[in-house]
Formats: sequence, structure tokens, C-alpha cells
Amino acid sequence: MSGPLPSLNALKAFEATARHRSMTLAADELCVTHGAISRHIRGLEQALGVILVNRRAHSTEPTLEGLRLAEGLASAFGLMQASVERVRPGPLTLSCSSSIMMGWIIPRIGQFHERHPHIALQFNMNYDQVDFVRDKISLAIRSSVIEPPKDAIIRELGGEAIGPVCSPEYLSRSGILCPGDMENAALLSTRTRPQAWSDWQAIAGRTDLRLVSQSAFDHFYLLIQAAACGLGIAVVPQMLVLDQLASGRLVAPFGFLPGPRRMVLWIAPHIAGRPDALALERWLTAEMHARPDT
Repeated sequence: MSGPLPSLNALKAFEATARHRSMTLAADELCVTHGAISRHIRGLEQALGVILVNRRAHSTEPTLEGLRLAEGLASAFGLMQASVERVRPGPLTLSCSSSIMMGWIIPRIGQFHERHPHIALQFNMNYDQVDFVRDKISLAIRSSVIEPPKDAIIRELGGEAIGPVCSPEYLSRSGILCPGDMENAALLSTRTRPQAWSDWQAIAGRTDLRLVSQSAFDHFYLLIQAAACGLGIAVVPQMLVLDQLASGRLVAPFGFLPGPRRMVLWIAPHIAGRPDALALERWLTAEMHARPDT
């Protein structure tokens, strides 16, 4: 017969250490001291009779046995948390980039609350990979180029159209009448998508142009604000500037073209059948399909 299981705290301490490759980060996550993490792992190694981590000066690397144990523990803890969430549902958490949040979600979310006043909704501003259970994410809006979680239920939200935009004043001042005129313009870009200008050139068939950005911003919403303030011209997704185009703060002198990316919705499997999650999924899908670029 197999012996008793090691303590749950020791298993949690080891799984967090193996995931972060750091006892310090594991201690921060679990709100305990570095010494407590170290003692848990040493005790676990003694109980199992194997070395689980190689302790180095600036990192803690799992051994082969440690990697196997960590993989199983991650799945087990995820299953435990998901099981709890099924019977103790909390507010839905929608994850998306800060630019999508500011440029698309916030101007529209009031409509969702009017239709579903009983649904509690909170937000997570992130545009990278997620662990649904560990990060407490219910649904996530992502670009198709980002690798989804293995257990994600994926729904297509539609294509992403991109195009150059600027303020009406800048367009008049710079004398941009055709795409070639942008070679002498102040080109703006974002560090989150530095290839935006080359993407647009490829789909517009204008790879002959020498378009080099002179200013880069950390996020699309900062880039859009810079363009609206007349600092230059930028290639942006149409969905992020619908309101600015409608108000006249921005113009798109050459329109928008289907870009190389698509928008998708990741849904956590343990909440996929909940009525509130289904309502949010249907609303997001309908809003995306109502965009002029889909």
C-alpha cells in the first residue's frame, strides 16, 4: 500500500517554486517566507526520497522528477479550484488589453449592464497568456496570434481591419493626399505592435514605400491619443477608433483593410455553461459582428 500523501502546504510550495523557478516568487505568491518555502521543499524531498529542485544562486530549477511532479500538481490544483468555482460562482472576470478596454469595452459596457443588471462583471487588463483558474479569468479577448490555454473554449469574434489615422488638422497641415506622401510624414507606432506599418504596407500593396516610425508609444490608447492630438499618423485597428472617427477627432485618409490578425474569445471551461457567461459571450459576439470592419 502507498504511504500517506505529503502535506498540502508542502505540495503547494513546491508547485509554485517549480512554476516560478524561484523560491522568492513562490513565497510572495503564497504569502509566506522564503525560509518556509525552503523547509517545505526539503521536507517533501525527504518524504519522497528524491531531489526535486537544484538550488542555484539566482534560480531554483526543478529536476526531471520535480518537473513530473510539478506538472501533475498543477493539473490537480487547477481541477480542485475549478471544482470549487463550479459550486461557488463569483463575478465574471473579462480579460482584455488596456487599449481594448478604453477604446471599445468602456464605451459599450453600459449597454450590457442595461440588458443584464443582475450580472456582476469585473475586469482584468492583460493581453498575454493566462491560466483561467490561477488568474481567476472567466473570458478573455485576444488576438489570434497569442497561444490560448490548452483547455480554452475558443469562439471567433471576427477579423481585425487596420489603417492609417490622424487628426483632420494634421492631414491638412502635412499635405497627405496619397500613400506616397506618408514617407515625409511623422509616423507613429506602438511598442506592443511594432510591425503595424509593415503589416499595412503588405495588405495595401505598398511595400515600395519607405515608412519608418519616428515615435513609439507603450500602448495603442496612447498612440491613438497622440494621433488625435496632431502629433502624426498611425496605423491602428479600426475597432479601437470607432468613436474618434464618428466624432471627427480622427480621419482615415485611406480607409481600412483586413489585417493579418483575427479577434478571438477564450472561455474558461468551468464557467462555459453558466447563464451569465453565455450572456456575456453572446453580447460580445454581437457587438463585434456589428463593427463596420467585420
